[in-house]
Amino acid sequence: MSKRGKDRTQVLQGTLDLIVLRALATMGPQHAYGIATRLRQVSEDLLDLNQGTLYPALVRLEQQGWIKGTWRRTENNREAKYYAVTAAGQKALAQETVRWRRLAGIIEKLLWEDS
Repeated sequence: MSKRGKDRTQVLQGTLDLIVLRALATMGPQHAYGIATRLRQVSEDLLDLNQGTLYPALVRLEQQGWIKGTWRRTENNREAKYYAVTAAGQKALAQETVRWRRLAGIIEKLLWEDS
């Protein structure tokens, strides 16, 4: 197994929705495979989401009204559900980003605090 394979990481609990929202906000409408591929690329193969992780997040985000899915044909002429961020999702993304940055700042202080 390559070093990259060993270094792959799991998504921290509570961050998956934020990551998916951000990906969709920057990429525009995408199907699940497109989202997973983009996240893997951006993370330099360190974040590899499987269907069992990504699909429940997409369902959850859709139920919250933060994304909307519509069925359409892919570039390979297959039916796929494409997801797009809603206005409520944009607002949630902004709020969750502020919360995440605040939490990351707290964690950084705790990790580097002189004890």
